[in-house]
Amino acid sequence: MKHTHIRGPLAAAVVLALGAALAGAAVTGGDPSGGTGTDVSAPDGTAPPASGTFTKRVVTTGLNNPYEVVRVPDGALWVTEKSGKKVTRVDPKSGAKATLLSLPEAVHSQGGQDGVLGIAVEERPKSGELYAYLAYSYDIDPTPAVQARTKIERYTYDAGRQRLHSPKTVIAGMPSGSDHQSARVRLGPDGKLYYTIGDQGTNQFANFCRPSYPQRLPTAHEVQGRDWIAYQGKTLRLNTDGSVPADNPSLDGVRSHVHTYGHRNAQGLAFGPDGTLYQNDQGPKTDDEINVLRKGANYGWPNVSGYRDDKAYVYGNWSASWPTPCDKLTFSDFKIPKTVPVQRETDFDQPFVQPVHTFGTVDSGFDFQDPKCAKGEMWAVCWPTIAPSSFEHYGTSRESAGSSGGGIPGWRNSLLMTTLKDGSVYRVDLAAGGQEVSKVTKLFQERNRFRDSEFSADGRSLYVATDTAGPVRDARGAPATGPLENPGAIIEYRWRS
Repeated sequence: MKHTHIRGPLAAAVVLALGAALAGAAVTGGDPSGGTGTDVSAPDGTAPPASGTFTKRVVTTGLNNPYEVVRVPDGALWVTEKSGKKVTRVDPKSGAKATLLSLPEAVHSQGGQDGVLGIAVEERPKSGELYAYLAYSYDIDPTPAVQARTKIERYTYDAGRQRLHSPKTVIAGMPSGSDHQSARVRLGPDGKLYYTIGDQGTNQFANFCRPSYPQRLPTAHEVQGRDWIAYQGKTLRLNTDGSVPADNPSLDGVRSHVHTYGHRNAQGLAFGPDGTLYQNDQGPKTDDEINVLRKGANYGWPNVSGYRDDKAYVYGNWSASWPTPCDKLTFSDFKIPKTVPVQRETDFDQPFVQPVHTFGTVDSGFDFQDPKCAKGEMWAVCWPTIAPSSFEHYGTSRESAGSSGGGIPGWRNSLLMTTLKDGSVYRVDLAAGGQEVSKVTKLFQERNRFRDSEFSADGRSLYVATDTAGPVRDARGAPATGPLENPGAIIEYRWRS
């Protein structure tokens, strides 16, 4: 679970036929034990829906870009609102909302990926205290100009007043921007805090002249001075007071908060029951990744996307353009100017860990300008990537998923993964030992951008948060027309035996 110190039976999985969108509508598919799932690693990502009977219910609406949803001990759902700049309590039965914390000082750029982001909850049984670790963007510039950074604060929960209060800074001054924040917070079984930071969207679009730092490691001088500029494209591991754990890896002779590096935009992070840490990472035009994170390891970005196979990806370092400087160039997703240095994946000779599974891996020569997306030049919608946005491990609890009263039979030891532009939830089955992926199944698809998910206490419901707006593709792989089905909502998909 996201709140590792809160225990209870977990499980989940809901499967809907395409287009079953009415609240309270019952929908059916195949065996909920997962015996007939279809691998969807192919670029088109298609698979028939798995079976079972489930009910879709819209719990609540009117949320401003919900980013993360967690379940707390009293059964309520806590939801961060990226652009709403607050944390909201949602009653999963009635849908009633109440503001737990308002953060008007948070920075959210129009349409950007900054704002009030990840949250993890910790229960301390001895004291009865409940803490929330919250990540958000803020402004360090006292003038009207905005110079954004990201911080993590710990808040204490007042159950009587239903408020989060008494913030204590865990870490401040981390990178922030309008793109690729990642910003997933997890409490590990080791009592440490884990956090993902994206590459800030460097080397593309409005940020194409900014250098990419996922391969850059922090120096001793930077760590001593609390300069976290090199934390872009990393997974961090922190003590809950923000200090550097003594057993963190020493990289180039420097011990910092960096746990792993070489990531692009890792919005999914989940622990398995044995402490294995799983991550998903969004690819550029190809190669969304599922990774097993290993202490101190390099995962290759931006030199490698997915596998080191030289398929449909080269690293064009726009910021290093010469003799024409980058600020004199016009960015293109399809043509790299001759002045921009280009490196093939096989040119990268440093040790790195390849993913255990990819989505949208295609051969060189693939046409990324699909005519279905020519209108409005919405090319990215048609690219074979699916934009994974969260991870939840199925069955991480003291009770086994699928046991009496606990979850859905046969779904133990898998990962549930939401996606954005694909509008789908996937089930990722893990092989024995949990180090490999055995099968990936698309569970259902809707005209929604699914941002994050959480399970009910009995393990039979999946709660999913949806984006307020944004592009999503239809069953043909083209940009879906019309508004999203359930914008800014929490949806419950309830399994019925």
